[in-house]
Amino acid sequence: MVKLLENTFRLTNIALVNELAIMCERLGINVWEVIDAASTKPFGFMPFYPGPGMGGHCIPIDPFYLSWKAKEYNTEAKFIELAGEVNRKMTENITHRIARALNDYKKSVKDSKIMIVGVAYKKDIDDMRESPALRIMELLEYKGANVCYHDPYVKTVKLLKNTELTKDNIEKQDAIVITTDHTNVDYDLMAKHAKLIVDTRNRMATVKNPKATIIRA
Repeated sequence: MVKLLENTFRLTNIALVNELAIMCERLGINVWEVIDAASTKPFGFMPFYPGPGMGGHCIPIDPFYLSWKAKEYNTEAKFIELAGEVNRKMTENITHRIARALNDYKKSVKDSKIMIVGVAYKKDIDDMRESPALRIMELLEYKGANVCYHDPYVKTVKLLKNTELTKDNIEKQDAIVITTDHTNVDYDLMAKHAKLIVDTRNRMATVKNPKATIIRA
C-alpha cells in the first residue's frame, strides 16, 4: 500500500501539471516559468513537470491496480482514474501540437519527415516500457508522417533503426520532437540545423541563440 500511495501521488500531481500545461499553452503563458516561480515558495509546494505522457512500469500501472482493487470492496477511485485519463491524453495533445506547428509552416503532417528524439520513458536509460514516445510515433505514422527516431540508448524500435544525429539527418527533417531529454544528446547541433523543434521537456531553454524555431509543448 505504501508503494501504491507513492506512485499514485506522483500520477495525480503529474496529471495536474499536465492539465495546467495545456491551459497555459492556450493562454500564452510559459508553464515552466510558472513552476520555477512557484518553487521559490519555501513550504507547501513540490514541483512536478509536464511531459508527453506517462511511462515506465510503475506510475502508469500501480495506481490502476489500486483502483481495480477498490471496486472489489464496493468503492471507487475516481480521482486516480481521472488523473490517468489526463496523462493518457497527453500523447494525443502533443501530436496535435506537432500538427499545429507544422501547419504554421504550411506543412501537413502527411508526408512530413519527423524525428523523435528519445524513445525511452525517461532520461539516460534504455527502458521503453509504456513510453509515450512510442504512442506519439504511432499517431504520427497513422496521420501519414515519415517518422524516424534518435536515442543513444535504444538500437531499434520495431522495424526502425536508430538514426544518427548528424547535421545532414537533422536538416532533412521537417520537425524534431524531443520526447525524452537524454543528457548525452547534442541539443546545440539540433538548435543550429533543425527547421522546427517541438520540445516537450523544456530542454532547449538552456540553448543559446538557436536558429531553429522552438515550440514548447
